[in-house]
Amino acid sequence: MLQLKVCGMADSSNITELAKIQPDFIGFIFHETSPRNVVDFPDLNIPKTIKKVGVFVDKDIDFISKKVNEFGLDYIQLHGKESPLLCEKLKKEGLKIIKAFNVHDAFDFSQLKDYAQHCDYFLFDAFGKNEGGNGILFDWNLLERYKGNVPFLLSGGIDETMVNAIKKVTHPQFMGIDINSGFEIKPALKNIEKIKNFIQMLKN
Repeated sequence: MLQLKVCGMADSSNITELAKIQPDFIGFIFHETSPRNVVDFPDLNIPKTIKKVGVFVDKDIDFISKKVNEFGLDYIQLHGKESPLLCEKLKKEGLKIIKAFNVHDAFDFSQLKDYAQHCDYFLFDAFGKNEGGNGILFDWNLLERYKGNVPFLLSGGIDETMVNAIKKVTHPQFMGIDINSGFEIKPALKNIEKIKNFIQMLKN
């Protein structure tokens, strides 16, 4: 079964309802220009089996470490132009790292080699005008160019209509999906029933 990351959460009661369906990861965005930016962390009732992911865009180590300590984050997702060196430094702090990349036709997958030993997962998202996620789909056929050994999550514009397309992805390192805007009532508030149905369709 694919692992599921639900990103862009901020509302306490919404998070509590989401936790009942046991996604593998819940993502919290710490990026000021995002409509899902977390300022005051919500009261959480999340079992330890669900990993808390902090999403950052081109932040320094001090800012990231502060959020890790404040909010008890299990994973750091770097969704900007962060260097392999930053990934290495964070890894040495004992943190688990997800490095996101915005994939497009001219994307050079060979650059991932410098990141591989410092990252637990990669996340492949669409290339767009916004820093971080853009909520749009990219051509998943491009994944054939990725020859590395680091497992990856797929992101970018995924919604409940894409179950069949997800099932057709056969890349050996494909380990999960990252959903966000395609399942929202409004920014940072998810439709839990829609996520439940999506999970059920993936299982069938």
